[in-house]
Amino acid sequence: MAALLHHLAKLDIPGGGQVVAEGNYAYVGHMRPPHGTSIIDVSDPRRPEIVSQVSLPVHTHSHKVRVHGDIMLVNNELFRATMGERPDDFAGGIRIYDIADRTKPRPIGHYRSQGSHRFDSDGAYAYISSEEEGYVGDIVVILDLADPTRPEPIAKWWMPGQWAAGGETATWQGRRHRCHHPLRRGNRLYTSYWHGGFVILGIDDIRQPSYISGLDWSPPYPCPTHTVLPIPHELMGRKIAIVTDEEVADRLTPSPNAFLWVVDITDEKHPVPVATWRVPHDEPFNRDCWFGAHQPQETVNGNIILVTWFASRTPTAPRRSTASCRPRAPARPSCRAMTCSSTRRAASST
Repeated sequence: MAALLHHLAKLDIPGGGQVVAEGNYAYVGHMRPPHGTSIIDVSDPRRPEIVSQVSLPVHTHSHKVRVHGDIMLVNNELFRATMGERPDDFAGGIRIYDIADRTKPRPIGHYRSQGSHRFDSDGAYAYISSEEEGYVGDIVVILDLADPTRPEPIAKWWMPGQWAAGGETATWQGRRHRCHHPLRRGNRLYTSYWHGGFVILGIDDIRQPSYISGLDWSPPYPCPTHTVLPIPHELMGRKIAIVTDEEVADRLTPSPNAFLWVVDITDEKHPVPVATWRVPHDEPFNRDCWFGAHQPQETVNGNIILVTWFASRTPTAPRRSTASCRPRAPARPSCRAMTCSSTRRAASST
């Protein structure tokens, strides 16, 4: 990894949940209000400079950001780390900004819901996890962005049992089966569904997402599924997805800690786990020793995958480790590990 990463500069800003780099700017969604999104000029990568920031009410969490040309999308959800019920003035969903002038982001559109945790976007559409009236937990919502001032919901998909207003009854506890976030690759949405595992949805007809397959290993494994990431090229003639569970308090048993899965999706109707990778650590979950998998990078350009691992040995000195995986073969990923300073967030998942 030392050959891949070189330290160029440091910029002191509030902790980030997502960093997106487009052209001469980086966009950072922050973890805690009142900090929302920072726009940073990185035209000289040795001298990054904040050019503008979007602030938030204390009850709003906005840690994700996507940018397409002069349009910026961010999520708004309830900041559950400190809030209970939704305040009357809370406005969740997806907010859209005109950033033609990067120094003055201008709000132009808002898809309103009870909150959106994460999302993907290709500029034409946004694929979001959204808390919707009448449903238990986040579901998949597809937004048409043809007019960014009026984002239009054109499709929904949910796991049977979530639509309480429609008479459905969940077979799980509370909000445990819910959409964490979809990733669009081609005409598929690879969608993590927390303790519901993951699902592959077909969007050949984007207004009618269709279930292709799913896989759920929780139970017996205790941690919820955070991300399902298809590798854009074949490995040894097979189509492969990297899947991470997330180390959280909302778990079924104290151990094992969350880890990474390699799933063969060559036959997408029958996904099959073919390998796993773990950082050795067999201690039961402890809030003062937060250790386990979180998130792989979402843009893959080769056979090296960067994966974040929570690694907090003491409550006063949290650290996050990053494992890099070079999958030489689907069943035998080769991994190395490194650590970098980070601030661990509260019990809410990212």
